[in-house]
Amino acid sequence: MSAEVGGLTGLQGKLTQWLRGRRPKEAADDGGREALLLAAAGAGLPLAPAAHPAGYRCSCDRIGCPTPARHPVSFAWQTQSTTDRAQIERWARHQPQANFITATGMTHDVLDLPLEAGREALERLLASGIEVGPVAESDDGRLMFFTLTRGTPEDEDEWWPCELDCHPETMDEHPGLRWHCRGSYVLVPPARLPGEGQSVHWVRGPEHPLPDPLSLLEILTDAGARWAGEEPDHVSAAWPLRG
Repeated sequence: MSAEVGGLTGLQGKLTQWLRGRRPKEAADDGGREALLLAAAGAGLPLAPAAHPAGYRCSCDRIGCPTPARHPVSFAWQTQSTTDRAQIERWARHQPQANFITATGMTHDVLDLPLEAGREALERLLASGIEVGPVAESDDGRLMFFTLTRGTPEDEDEWWPCELDCHPETMDEHPGLRWHCRGSYVLVPPARLPGEGQSVHWVRGPEHPLPDPLSLLEILTDAGARWAGEEPDHVSAAWPLRG
């Protein structure tokens, strides 16, 4: 037994080093950026243009923007989002500084955790041999697990909104696990955040198939709940609270 435990501990230690030290080389040039966006769209992630940093502020004209460089530029982002290669190429070339969001709940969802909890969960998932899909890290302290969607069931009574627990603007209220489904969005790599060198980048790229979110949920929920339990000033909500 001790040998087995020691082996698992050693594996987890190696995974920890890999996760903390690994950052995919994301080309800074326009061609590399465009290729990464097209790879995301090719994996089925619908994209739309988003704001970008203007120094330490947002490129939008909203005074005191609460989510600088993290929101779509159009109010019609849900209908605008697309995987069409030609359209994404036009956006990328005509808006070279723009970030891009991906609308969730169409083809994919995103399970979003605080960075340390997310790293712990990813280690456990990989050590358990569970298939993990694309994973993105945001330098503002979140780890995002991309999965198949469960936001468009045949029975609409089974659909849940995400405003109550995982809308991108509710980070402070819900620091634990957030489930981005229909009506939400996240930044897709490569994206720049305000602050020197701050970005959203892939830990595991979009070449990894999207898994069923329920296969990840137990471990992600446990990691998120334990992290939130160490933060007494916050309330965690892993699931939407109404059906």
